[in-house]
Amino acid sequence: MSVNAVTTVESDKTNADHAYDILQERLIMLDIAPGEPLNDEKLGVDLGYGRTPVREALKRLERDRLVVAFPRRGTFATGVDMTDLSSISEIRRQLEPLAAARAARTATAEMRRALVELADDIAMIGDDQDPKEVLRKDVRVHRAIYRAAGNAHLEDILVSLDAHATRIWCLFLDRLPHVAHHVREHEALLRAIASGDETAAAELTLAHVDGFETAVRNLL
Repeated sequence: MSVNAVTTVESDKTNADHAYDILQERLIMLDIAPGEPLNDEKLGVDLGYGRTPVREALKRLERDRLVVAFPRRGTFATGVDMTDLSSISEIRRQLEPLAAARAARTATAEMRRALVELADDIAMIGDDQDPKEVLRKDVRVHRAIYRAAGNAHLEDILVSLDAHATRIWCLFLDRLPHVAHHVREHEALLRAIASGDETAAAELTLAHVDGFETAVRNLL
């Protein structure tokens, strides 16, 4: 996507969209801790968007299962439930390779160039880089692939699943070895998609999903 296209997309966003993006990232990265209460008035002051956009954002986040609202009690960040790991991985094993193969087949030339640039960036991740920053790049990679697949319904499902998978990563981040290596694995995947290799894209994606589950389960 070109700089002008990005600027256009950003300018089309409402305050509720911006509030949603910010809060979503904080919830995914556990900067807002599981179970933490969320006060729309305080968040409105913090974000500078007012209560109404924040309320709209929280409603969207509730649909994403990143927050939960209780009558007369308020809204809270959802917990990270390890029993969800198998369910999340089961669906991702089916849909992530599908999205990667579809992206390899249908991505535009502009998207392929962007994926190559992203691969170059991922290759430069150092082992000593801040793990949370590394995970932010992991999220960026996944979302670029989902967008390149060109199926909005598939993209929505996978963005939600990846958000919950990333929350599990963050929960164990101080105990997970080789996070940078895990994310650098995306370099080969991104290049496979950019070159149109559907088979390699699907196989590399499946290996990545399986590797994620194995790494977490080894700590349980």
